[in-house]
Amino acid sequence: MDNSLASGLRFRRIPRQSFANCFQMDPLLDENLEQWPHLNELVQSYGADWVRDEHKYGHYESTGPVTFHNQIFEGPDTDMETEMELANARRTKLRDSTEEEMASTSGSHFSGPNYYDSSTAEILKLRHLGQSPLPAYEPVFDWDNERSTIFGQRIPATNIFQYTSGLRIAVKVLSLSFQAGFVEPFYGTICLYNRERREKLSEDFNFHMLPADVQETSNSVEARGIFRVDVPSASVCLLIQLEKPATEEGGVTSSVYSRKEPVHLTEREKQKLQVWSRIMPYREPFAWAIIPLFDSGVTSSSGGSSSPSSPLITSISGSIQEGAAEPVAKITLDGKLGYSGGNSVVVEVSNLSKVKEGYTEESLLDPKRKVHKPVKGILRLEIEKLQSGQVDSEKSFETRSINSDLAGHHNASDTTFTKSPSYRTDGRQNADLDSHSSEKIELERNGSITHGLTDRVSNDFQAFDFRITSRNEPFLQLFHCLYVYPLSVSMSRKRNLFIRVELRKDDGDIRRPPLEAMHPREPDSTFQKWTHTQVAVGSRVACYHDEIKVSLPAIWTPMHHLLFTFFHVDLQTKIEAPKPVVVGYASLPLSTHAQLKSDISLPLMRELVPHYLQDSRERVEYLEDGKNVFRLRLRLCSSVYAISERIRDFFLEYDRHILRTSPPWGSELLEAINSLKNVDSTALLQFLQPILNMLLHLIGNGGETLQVAAFRAMVNILTRVQQESVDDGERNLFLVNYVDFAFDDFGGRQPPVYPGLSTVWGSLARSKAKGYRVGPVYDDVLAMAWFFLELIVKSIALEQTRLFYHNLPSGEDVPPMQLKEGVFRCIMQLYDCLLTEVHERCKKGLGLAKYLNSSLAFFCYDLLSTIEPRQVFELVSLYLDKFSGVCQSVLHDCKLTFLQILCDHDLFVEMPGRDPSDRNYLSSILIQEIFLTWDHEDLSMRAKAARMLVVLLCKHEFDIRYQKLEDKLYIAQLYFPLVGQMLDEMPVFYNLGSSEKREVLITILQIIRNLDDTSLIKAWQQSIARTRLFFKLLEECLIHFEHRKPDDSMLMGSSSRSPLGDKPFPSKYSDRLSPAINHYLLEAARQEVGPQGTPENGYLWQRVNSQLSSPSQPYSLREALAQAQSSRIGASTLALRESLHPILRQKLELWEENLSAAVSLQVLEIIEKFSGAVASHTIATDYGKLDCITSIFMIVFSHNQPLAFWKALFPVFNSVFELHGATLMARENDRFLKQIAFHLLRLAVFRNVNVRKRAVIGLQILVRSSFSYFMQTSRLRVVLTITLSELMSEVQVTHMKSDGTLEESGEACRLRKSLEEMADESESLNIFEEFGLPEKPLVASNEQSPEHCCTWSEVKVLSDSLLLALDASLEHALLASVMTLDRYSAAESFYKLAMAFAPVPDLHIMWLLHLCDAHQEMQSWAEAAQCAVAVAGVVMQALVFRNDGVWSSDHVCALRKICPMVSGEISSEASAAEVEGYGASKLTVDSAVKYLQLANKLFSQAELHHFCASILELVIPVYKSRRAYGQLAKCHTMLTNIYESILEQESSPIPFADATYYRVGFYGEKFGKLNRKEYVYREARDVRLGDIMEKLSHIYESRLDGTTLHVIPDSRQVKADELQAEACYLQITAVDPVMEDEDLGSRRERIFSLSTGSVRARVFDRFLFDTPFTKNGKTQGGLEDQWKRRSVLQTEGSFPALVNRLEVMKSESLEFSPVENAIGMIETRTAALRNELEEPRSSEGDQLPRLQSLQRILQGSVAVQVNSGVLSVCTAFLSGEPATRLRSQELQQLIAALLEFMAVCKRAIRVHFRLIGDEDQEFHTQLVNGFQSLTAELSHYIPAILSEL
Repeated sequence: MDNSLASGLRFRRIPRQSFANCFQMDPLLDENLEQWPHLNELVQSYGADWVRDEHKYGHYESTGPVTFHNQIFEGPDTDMETEMELANARRTKLRDSTEEEMASTSGSHFSGPNYYDSSTAEILKLRHLGQSPLPAYEPVFDWDNERSTIFGQRIPATNIFQYTSGLRIAVKVLSLSFQAGFVEPFYGTICLYNRERREKLSEDFNFHMLPADVQETSNSVEARGIFRVDVPSASVCLLIQLEKPATEEGGVTSSVYSRKEPVHLTEREKQKLQVWSRIMPYREPFAWAIIPLFDSGVTSSSGGSSSPSSPLITSISGSIQEGAAEPVAKITLDGKLGYSGGNSVVVEVSNLSKVKEGYTEESLLDPKRKVHKPVKGILRLEIEKLQSGQVDSEKSFETRSINSDLAGHHNASDTTFTKSPSYRTDGRQNADLDSHSSEKIELERNGSITHGLTDRVSNDFQAFDFRITSRNEPFLQLFHCLYVYPLSVSMSRKRNLFIRVELRKDDGDIRRPPLEAMHPREPDSTFQKWTHTQVAVGSRVACYHDEIKVSLPAIWTPMHHLLFTFFHVDLQTKIEAPKPVVVGYASLPLSTHAQLKSDISLPLMRELVPHYLQDSRERVEYLEDGKNVFRLRLRLCSSVYAISERIRDFFLEYDRHILRTSPPWGSELLEAINSLKNVDSTALLQFLQPILNMLLHLIGNGGETLQVAAFRAMVNILTRVQQESVDDGERNLFLVNYVDFAFDDFGGRQPPVYPGLSTVWGSLARSKAKGYRVGPVYDDVLAMAWFFLELIVKSIALEQTRLFYHNLPSGEDVPPMQLKEGVFRCIMQLYDCLLTEVHERCKKGLGLAKYLNSSLAFFCYDLLSTIEPRQVFELVSLYLDKFSGVCQSVLHDCKLTFLQILCDHDLFVEMPGRDPSDRNYLSSILIQEIFLTWDHEDLSMRAKAARMLVVLLCKHEFDIRYQKLEDKLYIAQLYFPLVGQMLDEMPVFYNLGSSEKREVLITILQIIRNLDDTSLIKAWQQSIARTRLFFKLLEECLIHFEHRKPDDSMLMGSSSRSPLGDKPFPSKYSDRLSPAINHYLLEAARQEVGPQGTPENGYLWQRVNSQLSSPSQPYSLREALAQAQSSRIGASTLALRESLHPILRQKLELWEENLSAAVSLQVLEIIEKFSGAVASHTIATDYGKLDCITSIFMIVFSHNQPLAFWKALFPVFNSVFELHGATLMARENDRFLKQIAFHLLRLAVFRNVNVRKRAVIGLQILVRSSFSYFMQTSRLRVVLTITLSELMSEVQVTHMKSDGTLEESGEACRLRKSLEEMADESESLNIFEEFGLPEKPLVASNEQSPEHCCTWSEVKVLSDSLLLALDASLEHALLASVMTLDRYSAAESFYKLAMAFAPVPDLHIMWLLHLCDAHQEMQSWAEAAQCAVAVAGVVMQALVFRNDGVWSSDHVCALRKICPMVSGEISSEASAAEVEGYGASKLTVDSAVKYLQLANKLFSQAELHHFCASILELVIPVYKSRRAYGQLAKCHTMLTNIYESILEQESSPIPFADATYYRVGFYGEKFGKLNRKEYVYREARDVRLGDIMEKLSHIYESRLDGTTLHVIPDSRQVKADELQAEACYLQITAVDPVMEDEDLGSRRERIFSLSTGSVRARVFDRFLFDTPFTKNGKTQGGLEDQWKRRSVLQTEGSFPALVNRLEVMKSESLEFSPVENAIGMIETRTAALRNELEEPRSSEGDQLPRLQSLQRILQGSVAVQVNSGVLSVCTAFLSGEPATRLRSQELQQLIAALLEFMAVCKRAIRVHFRLIGDEDQEFHTQLVNGFQSLTAELSHYIPAILSEL
């Protein structure tokens, strides 16, 4: 059996450690133990190895930690990728140094392969796009931690041996030196001593120091004394006592060591001392010293001089970091370098107090005692703090931390004690906090701690700790000895007394040698027959301070006694060495006195007579009148002999029962068993293990009465132990230790315990169930049920191991054991009774029930590893029947805890079903119960169930055993039914709180991740609705795990679309990660952390250590803030996060972003599978819309995603569109298409080049799909234009420069760049290759004929139209600041927007209406009317196209005459583009009529009545078709008014002008795009040249910030290059509109009214102005030099236009010579007169206006005072030198013109005469006179005129 356990099957044997090498099995115990069964039990229980069940507390090996990598998100401020690359470069250097440390942080999972790192190959193999979301959700999953949260969780106890060890101190004497010289040997003892209580805490450690010349070869100086300190306190100290050979009478006294003069020993003194010390075997006390161990430098007054300050205060507290202080090199006496552990301190004791007269330990500290001269010498000690002896190195850290906390002084760092030349010993302490301490602990915790017992040297002396005998703890070691302390002997005369001590068996024969039972002083020597004390030199009252250690026999008889012999020795050298003389004797029987703690006084006998113990005063002669003169003290230390009489009785009766020497009815044994309950608790605890062993033995094979009695006694003992020990854990430490380590089921010596135990307990329980109540024991039994259940299991397991060990092939596990039917039935019944108790007590709300419930769960858990699982399943199903369905909260909680514990079993995954055909039985109930719980009304239950599931999946995911793909698949299939259940009852999911939802979603994702495709497809085959629900769950995943950074820029928001997440929770650091994180961070926030490695390495973290500082004291302001935050109810997540240490915050963000990335990638992976399944038409879904795919894509695109995700997305996006493009781009999916287009454009604005390029690819994929399925892209163009317009409103396209002006923002630049790249063929092909997409996404599939292939030119057109829209929007945004000031630019920008968004009727109309409003504000009525006409035109065209209006294309042409812009063909797609809120529904006849009527109103305000008429003619057909006669009547009335107004305009004598026109030229760099351009402005008819100059100067001066603005006054051609470069110039000229049919080459002067014919559309696109000039360079000249330049300007469109100014496209000029000018002037006047004469008048009533105009013209032609006009022509050209210059043709033309002019004047005068009345006669006379004088003047030049007239 022993080897079987050693072979590492299930149980591990742990060898005992004995306290000290001096406790071997004592010779006196080696007697025959068989006759004393209880001794046998005791020896067995102290000596046997511990047996530990390796399976009991579960076993879990986690996969190695895998670090997370920062995900790159589009951030507002930095380009993360560059940082990452730098960091990666750094990391490769660091990796080597940090790998080992990382590897050892067990239980922390930075797991999951990284998406773009070394493990890509592995991912390809797994076909996963990203890492599993689980590790990021549970980044600090720690199996132990999670287990410890289970209610009633068993915590594996450390072995008690470690628990009690406390602090261990090794003391080694290095050297002794005296000022006087060191020539004789010195001896000494060191022990632990409590100054306050004045008692010894440990036995003495003996040492001796020899002078150099007598150095022993064995060099025993090396020995160390090892002491244990429980709790460091100021009163614990080391007491050192020195002795030397007794002083020779008349020889050299010990005062030489403390005298002042002479300092050194003389040679003679040296010789005498050396000789004497060789012949003197007896010693006397010499000096003493006390070293306080933990007193921080307080000097003790006892020694007179200061005592050394405490060595351990610093070393204990400071030495938490091993070796932080440099160890002092210790030099041993023979000059060798001693060993130096990093933890040791060298203490120099210089205050050795000399001993004068006899002293006792008590008197040492008596303040009244006389102080003697100190010894001038130094004793050097090395004191070292040892690790407490570890049995299991895994627990090392806990004990360490207990010790370091006890030390209490956290702020003192290690100090090395320096040798000081003076005789003081004060280590200087510096109280700086050692900044490295946290890291040191870290490393130690991770690295295994090697020091411990390994540094125990073989000759170390383990000093026995006396406190063991008084502690409330079980004895674990065999020790059995008596310490004898002779105190004093009071005699009547002075003597040199010493005492010899021996142990005798009886007093019969005095000559028989005593027992060899005395422990020697020297190490390594054998037991001696006797030992003697020091000599008390020349004193009446001899005092001693020796400690004599006696080994005791196993069983004492009354005759065993100690014999003391008193000797006097003469301290003088005669011929030979001094001989001692016997003075007297004293005896002490063991059985009467051994247990006494107080002092004992004995008389001295003069002689020894046989049978001297029988105390008869006659036979024995006593010294000193028979007074009790000898005082001594005893200390019994035994784990064999019980002080309690009741325990001894029990042992005795037990022996008699076992040996069958007692009467058969055994009533004495029953009494002894029952009286155990009255034993004092300390004694009970000390003998706990043997007593339990014996009781179990009785339960195992006694009769029924005995069994019941033993069982009840056991329950009573256990209850007392639980209540009375220090430990208040649920499972008492001592009991746990008993079950886990000590209980060994008697190693096969007897039948196993479990059948008896379960029978007796079962019968007790059943009798309770039958209604008998078996005393109050019952409740106690339930409270201690865990103990019995664990015993039963261990007993079964031990038997199983024994049975199977011998016939098991090596390397195989022990097969489960089938329990015998009877025993199993018994266990079943017992289990049933206990279950009933749990059920009933739970209802009453009793606390005990929950513990009992956990114990039952652990019982099943343990049995699963031991017996046939199907037998355990019967117990489990029994449980679930009792607790079926949804129970009350308390019961339900119990049930969940039960399942939680069961499923924590190592083999949970591999469990069979109940029937051989079934799958895992436990997992199926678990799923069922968890799902039930999610519907429980108690919210905490739901949370608990969700948490259980996540923890379970984490366990599987991180378990090193289940890393193979087939294992993962098996586990996924195990849990997959849960997803099915969820889909069947979705309301259950929707009713969960958001954190529970996250837990559920993460488990679902984890299950689906590892599932095979066939199972997934099966799930999608059920029904369309169910498939839809499946994807609803995935949508929830994306929404709940979206990564939102607090500083997301506007871009990220796409606020109108992203579904709002939950509000953040109070007191949560993260509302996306697992709840365990909040606890972890709360712990971690309590200590400052520093990154390991170099500070700039920000990506590798050290695991934050949660045991560094006390929870109550905040380590910094930051933590104080965190505590304040968490204590305030509803503290925001953000504030809490801010309070975290930056590294923790960084970790938190790292986990969150990795979680978000992993979830998104996981969902993407599922979509890809789904897309494939849809293509094969094997599943149930809506094939018409593919809503499952579209909804996921919409969410994915609208959320903030990391780069890793975008990289993975586009290949999937591409393949989905290749497979299902037709469906996805069909009309039904317009909303989807629009969203996708929007987000692709949004991505095209990203800073991150990688994402931006992928967005461009996405757009190209859309273009390709549009082409391959619809042969054209117009609809896609509409969608893109719409989304671009939406994006423009959300993206900040401009930003403020430092000088306050606006400029284009980076976002706009990037968008422009992306749109350009979209049409760049060569670049795109490279990108496709780089991103691993199919080569030419823009070439559609081959089936289409070549002409249908998508060409790059098409894409270019699309790209250009989008760029146009972008530029228009940008320009509009840049004008924001001057909008109100510069109305012209504002209107122009609205116009550009309207044109850019023309493909989308809705947007086109919107911007046109904005423009219309802008014009109305400026009172530009004609332009506003044109906008209304344009809007009506858009609607009309769409209606004509659809054939659902009353209009035809002729009507559209009529409208085009008014507004030429109504032209562009609106494509079928555009007019019908029903894209979520856009489309044809708005384009109705009514809306067209509404805008026509608006135009009508505005035109009439502009007094352009002929336009009004045309518009009403378009409205009338509508009313006709609707038979709206009232409206028709109104229309016709309006028409009448219009025509009347037109007539009125025409008949007005002053010709009607609807506007004035000005040409404006811009010159100057500061004008930007306007520089060197000319525009024609249309202004209201009352605007003069001065007005427009002022207006424009005002607009541009403010915009040119300080640049001077000049206005060029004339209309000459400007030579721009000759102007000043830095100034700006405006040239403003009034211009006249040119009629359509006007002859611009005519030299006549233009009179506007002449050319205004009948009603004519006032639509102008050409303008002219005349500029006079001379060829001789003067500005002005005579008529003969005056030339004229006529400039004709052609504008971009015609006025009235949609804007107030149009650019001049073309400018032509004609020049007229002076004579042509003259002829022209005369012809103009002639024409005017003739026009007036010939114009037909309708009736005579019109005479008056005609007369007035005739008089006006005649007066200007022939009146005498103005005849200068015609005359000056004659004088200029017909006289003198100019006449010779004229060509004859010109001369003739001039004369002809003059003659015609005069003839017409003559006719006019006649007509005038006919028209006038009397009042105008005088005027007529003047006219006639004027005409005659003019004729006379002209005749000088043209003689022929007289004959003509």
